[in-house]
Amino acid sequence: MKNYIIYIVALVFSSIAIAQQKLDTIYANDKKNVALFFPEPIRQGITGTSNFVFTYNREKEQYFGLLQATPGEESNLLTVTKNGQVYSYILKYKEQLPRLNYFITTKESIGSEQPLILKQKQIAQPLDRIDYFKKFSNHLLKSNSGSIETKRRKGIKLQLQKIVYNASEVYLVLEIKNRSEIDFEIDYLNIYRVNGNKKRKASYQKLLIQPDYKHEMPNTIRVKKSQRFVYVLPKFVLGDNEKLMIELQELKGSRKVILHTKL
Repeated sequence: MKNYIIYIVALVFSSIAIAQQKLDTIYANDKKNVALFFPEPIRQGITGTSNFVFTYNREKEQYFGLLQATPGEESNLLTVTKNGQVYSYILKYKEQLPRLNYFITTKESIGSEQPLILKQKQIAQPLDRIDYFKKFSNHLLKSNSGSIETKRRKGIKLQLQKIVYNASEVYLVLEIKNRSEIDFEIDYLNIYRVNGNKKRKASYQKLLIQPDYKHEMPNTIRVKKSQRFVYVLPKFVLGDNEKLMIELQELKGSRKVILHTKL
């Protein structure tokens, strides 16, 4: 965690150092995704306020990220690519977006990382980050359980108990309870952002959200037993017509439970 904090602090000081430069402005809202394509894979992306959310694949290297926003004060985006180049932009909310796609060139980089960051043991950062996820997830599981949304099907109960925003992640506390007479082996539990009505296929979209970490996720729920666990997801903002969908599928069986909720 120490190295991870040093990394963030260095980015903050880098942001202060370039504050006097004239930065381009990128507009976003909560109805559409604004895509930013970088010349190198994204390694880190940070927004200044919580009403702007920049999401990118943290498990597999990708060249693009998606930006969304809710109404509020303007902010900034600081992004570091795999080769250490730093990019900075002013962020503003706007109902009507002038552009949906930004193809960023290396000429737009405002500099490279400080030498201090390059000397850090890069392998320690992900380990520290996972350790933090584990500790915070344990804290959530020890706290009182609530109930945001529940779905039951064929003796299986899927419950979303809690949603917690922390730093640049969203923590979902979930519980599966088996009230049937057969053990429930889990094939997968996926989280999706869903937009539109499934009956109208032309307007229906389902986007899988890849978790950063799964804490105490079970493989099997025995008869009359239950299990609480945590999914850690990259922070996101749902649009006006979007919902969160949680899909639980049985391994070698036909039982499936689908839960929808609006945050």
